[in-house]
Amino acid sequence: MADVLEEGDFESAESGASSTFPQQCSALRKNGHVVIKNRPCKIVEMSTSKTGKHGHAKVHLVGIDIFTGKKYEDICPSTHNMNVPHVKRKDYQLVNIEDDGYLSLMDDNGDQKEDVRVPENDCGKEIQSKFDLGESILVTILTSMGEEAAVGTKPMNS
Repeated sequence: MADVLEEGDFESAESGASSTFPQQCSALRKNGHVVIKNRPCKIVEMSTSKTGKHGHAKVHLVGIDIFTGKKYEDICPSTHNMNVPHVKRKDYQLVNIEDDGYLSLMDDNGDQKEDVRVPENDCGKEIQSKFDLGESILVTILTSMGEEAAVGTKPMNS
């Protein structure tokens, strides 16, 4: 019997498989998330074309990479599945900015996090300037598909 599976036949699945889940293209919504060209994106535009003589209605998606801000586009039949990334947001108190450009953060439980760099964008400048002014702020960290980035700040409610 050639169709008996050997132990370990399932090891070829991608390690990032659990960082996304499938969703039918027609069920995706604007401001939701989708994976386009292996990047987690926020959907900023979507339009559906009518069914052709031989096919499915097609969904045209425009997404902005949630980490780089780069624009991606994709077209998918409305009945097909697309991967949707698990996106997690968490606020951390900013404790310090290290000399090497890493943020020193603390969550509600007092756990330290020191593996996120100051982003090289407006958000990074905002974090740096508020830190330099001695303001107590919360930094919002976005996590998806094995990547993390600081994406915003909020004043601390003391």
